[in-house]
Amino acid sequence: RELAGLRSTLAALPQLSELLARSEDASLQQLSVAVAVPPAWLTLLQSAIAEEPALVVRDGGVIAGGFNADLDELRAIQLDSSAFLTAMELRERERTGIPNLRVEYNRVSGFYIEITQSYVAQVPPEYKRRQTLKNVERYITPELKTFEDKALAANDRALALEKRLFDELLITLAPALDEFRRAGAALAELDLLANFAERAETLKLSRPNFTTLPCLELEGARHPVIESLVDQFIANDVRLDSKRSCVILTGPNMGGKSTYMRQAALAVIMAFAGCYVAANRAVIGPIDRVLTRIGASDDLASGRSTFMVEMTEAAAILHRATANSLVIVDEIGRGTSTFDGLALATAIARRLISKTQSLTLFATHYFELTELASDFACCVNQHVSVVEHGDKVVFLHEVKAGPASRSYGIDVAKLAGMPAEVIRDARRELERLEKERTHHAAQADLFAAVPVTKEVADTPSPLIAALAALDADDLSPREAHAKLAELIGLARKL
Repeated sequence: RELAGLRSTLAALPQLSELLARSEDASLQQLSVAVAVPPAWLTLLQSAIAEEPALVVRDGGVIAGGFNADLDELRAIQLDSSAFLTAMELRERERTGIPNLRVEYNRVSGFYIEITQSYVAQVPPEYKRRQTLKNVERYITPELKTFEDKALAANDRALALEKRLFDELLITLAPALDEFRRAGAALAELDLLANFAERAETLKLSRPNFTTLPCLELEGARHPVIESLVDQFIANDVRLDSKRSCVILTGPNMGGKSTYMRQAALAVIMAFAGCYVAANRAVIGPIDRVLTRIGASDDLASGRSTFMVEMTEAAAILHRATANSLVIVDEIGRGTSTFDGLALATAIARRLISKTQSLTLFATHYFELTELASDFACCVNQHVSVVEHGDKVVFLHEVKAGPASRSYGIDVAKLAGMPAEVIRDARRELERLEKERTHHAAQADLFAAVPVTKEVADTPSPLIAALAALDADDLSPREAHAKLAELIGLARKL
């Protein structure tokens, strides 16, 4: 079947090569040369391989008729067997007077004459019983045995010859492998380009512009997959650069935060793959990698909790991110206590903003993180907008400037079908917590940095100080041994 597929491909290449050669594009002209395979290989496959070959050679029927005279002769014997069996069946019915006598073949029993039990008394003496079944008897005659030996031998010889011819064909084709591979690579590239062109036209994608400055600017950005699944998709702008390197994105679940960040990452990946992007306009800097912390999942097989997976992914981002990286953080710190989660989320965001300086989209439900925009000029707040109609909320999926007013978590729970009693109880509890938070305003500033004790901030470790003062080149072996003992003593006091 593979050679039949190769034959079909080779048959289409001449016309394809001619079409590509007419193009004014140099790349397509090069592909035209790459797909130009000598016609002799197509001629060989057309003469050697059957129109509809079997899946495997051992079943026969792979080599085309007319390719080898000996194989054609052996196949003729096999074809003649059908005519022989039909003629013998008619003759024996007339000779024996048994109307339902049948002459047949199967792979288990070979050739046989089958007679029902009701006519066994009329069986001629030259019929030798071969097999007894429930309602029939199967016989063989000297004439049928002679034909069986001849037919089965022809079949075995035909299969063996066909296998040898197929192996010889593969050896003959071996010198053309490099040409086939070159044509295959050219077809793969052409298939990719055709797919890019079709998607760009169908999905109304635009060509991205590349710049040497670290930035990501998307006007009217869309998620190409989600857009195809909904009636109306709300496009949004994305702008990240050295003066606006971090966006803290807040807003309710189902508001579109994840989609907004994913479509930014997709635009970068598609652009660097050579594809047009789902945006009205795109300007993309030399982004070296896209690093993400998205979703919530555990790793039970490795004994890692959801929180551990989150922290592992966040650590990988902090170790690998550069000023030219696009970092996507979709919630972090949810799998632990509120204070721990907030502290970690704040520290991670500060690291990305102040030290790594990556282009960062950071979605969070910790509203305290929105205060980072006051501490860092390159950090801005954005939110996904919501409109309230009475006791209902409508998610507009528009990303606007500024922090969100509240999370709407209870409203989302209501949309999910949570019992009304639970919703009412949750609203009462929320009101109580908000009043308590207002009452304890001094304790409510969760964003405030944890004070670092003077001992940690100002007092250097004696061990570190001792290590820093060492000069390994000036120590004798005895002095080095003494210093090591001193350092061990300092370490044990920590």
